[in-house]
Amino acid sequence: MSEPSGVTKGAILMLALGESGASEVMKFLGPREVQKLGEAMTSMKSIPQEDVEHVLENFNTVVDLNSSLGLDSNDYIRTVLRNALGDDKASSLLNRILGGGGDASGIESLKWMDAESVADLVHNEHPQTIATILVHLERDQACEVLGFFTDRLRNDVLLRIATLSGVQPTALRELNDVLTKLLSGSDVLKKQPMGGTRAAADILNFMNGENESAAMEYLKSYDPEMAQKIMDEMFVFENIMDIEDRGIQLLLREVQSDSLIIALKGASEDMREKIFKNMSQRAADMMREDLDSKG
Repeated sequence: MSEPSGVTKGAILMLALGESGASEVMKFLGPREVQKLGEAMTSMKSIPQEDVEHVLENFNTVVDLNSSLGLDSNDYIRTVLRNALGDDKASSLLNRILGGGGDASGIESLKWMDAESVADLVHNEHPQTIATILVHLERDQACEVLGFFTDRLRNDVLLRIATLSGVQPTALRELNDVLTKLLSGSDVLKKQPMGGTRAAADILNFMNGENESAAMEYLKSYDPEMAQKIMDEMFVFENIMDIEDRGIQLLLREVQSDSLIIALKGASEDMREKIFKNMSQRAADMMREDLDSKG
């Protein structure tokens, strides 16, 4: 049996919890997470018993192990959620649980809106304000919103996202007040590390080729060094997990064995298996031996 994806494991766990238990968990999830998890759940017309047992056994193993070790409760929660839901879904949920609350209600409301509506709402705001709003949205939603802007505004906002290192709490409160008046609700948005080249890279990864190229050219003309940092961030080793097997096989043809060994030394077991299963049995065995011998 192949290892289920994080979303699949999360969906199986939600179904196993039943309506009441799943509802309690989903209260902590954002709109995009609910959508993706819901889509995965509805697509499961028939779940093999071995898949259910595998997910539940894995979850119970983590619970038993971490409970018996007396770990810090935050570490325990992180481990359990990441094993149950996968890194991406767990990260957002952890921010809500361990961060002492979610985003301010104004920005949180935007997450439930379609991208065109968000774009219509904010496109007349100052580009810096738009940048601050977009870094609080899911990366794919932020990309969709940018798609409704003119090239000039899109490039300006993306540049401001890339150079954004943080926002003062007072500015965030003012921003939330504006959104609150438009969308209703109230709360205080705490300062969080947002923006930067990584955020810009994540958003660019969702863009189509034409918009991505135009944005990168603009960023290069403004700050070549920053543009290079963004390009470096646009593909990281962990992204290999999202590539189909055929793509992995093509990639392996271009990578030297020594370089691959270095990369795999710090990789997760799932990552290693992803690579090994796309190699010949002999090559995979040799690679395992090399990794063992080199620690």
